[in-house]
Amino acid sequence: MKEADDIKFMKRCLDLASKAEGFTYPNPMVGAVVVHDDKIIGEGFHLKPGGPHAEVIAINAVSDKAKLKSSTLYVSLEPCSHYGKTPPCADLIISNSIPRVVIGTVDTSDKVSGEGVSRLRNAGCEVILGVVEEECRRLNRRFFTFHEKNRPYITLKWAQSSDGYLDILRSDAHEIGPNWITGKPERVLVHKWRASEQAILVGAGTVRADDPKLNIREWKGTDPIKIVLSSSGSIGDKSVVSKANGTSFVFTHNMDASIANAVKVKLNDHEPSSLQIAEYLFNAGIQSLFIEGGASVLNHFISTGLWDEARIFTGDSYFKEGVKAPLIKREFLSRTNFSGSFLEIYINNAS
Repeated sequence: MKEADDIKFMKRCLDLASKAEGFTYPNPMVGAVVVHDDKIIGEGFHLKPGGPHAEVIAINAVSDKAKLKSSTLYVSLEPCSHYGKTPPCADLIISNSIPRVVIGTVDTSDKVSGEGVSRLRNAGCEVILGVVEEECRRLNRRFFTFHEKNRPYITLKWAQSSDGYLDILRSDAHEIGPNWITGKPERVLVHKWRASEQAILVGAGTVRADDPKLNIREWKGTDPIKIVLSSSGSIGDKSVVSKANGTSFVFTHNMDASIANAVKVKLNDHEPSSLQIAEYLFNAGIQSLFIEGGASVLNHFISTGLWDEARIFTGDSYFKEGVKAPLIKREFLSRTNFSGSFLEIYINNAS
């Protein structure tokens, strides 16, 4: 029975933690609950960097602190053991004499990496590890990828026609703008996704054809950093990227290209562009990258194996010809149906 309760309360921690998705960078998302006699008497989640951690909020929410000495603290990620912008959560747990701590997954970053668990156990706490661990790790997949693989977590997204095309064939006279495959609910979902990522990347062809805004106008949150991959550096002076007032980056081989209001990053000829971009973003502290195309960019990241997740919408329309959508063969995760499309998500466990 205790194992079933541990799972139930850990899932509550995950529900709480997910409320802050997109707001905690560079910190992970964490939820915590305090349980006494099978009832939650305090709970909380980490909302933003510099703010109190989930354990602090949950413990402070308990009105009768005497109950802490016979309670269990559930937390989705190992409590910190170091001084940062806030004191160590492990010390707070110990000072309140909480006898049992259930942890979803260890924090593998260099600053924690098991030290929180060790401190709790050395103080006499019963520590249970690995409850709903897979879900806890997936929630913070960006954080873990950044610290374990020294690169951002990379998500690919595209929409394709039912016969496998990203776009129709376009002439020079074709009006600039997107050729919608999905409906309004799907587009709102994409904006919600954008709000969860630190950076968004497209190719120069997409900029020239669609002039995408690459923002979250259909959702609330912070716009991701805009990134364009363009070997020639030709993206046009009137694109939204050129109007972003220094918040955009263009990765290019041509440093002589005139690109207004964007930071140019030189690409070399010896390594794949995907690898150079990932390394640059890691060094800049960027934990996640959302790639929305076009076909050349998507295929490049796929061919180099440098992606973690693919989110693919398939619409009802038939194009018969056009720009072929990429092909991937990786582990299937989920499928969601919409009125005019369906969404499939795949995971690249080989990355």
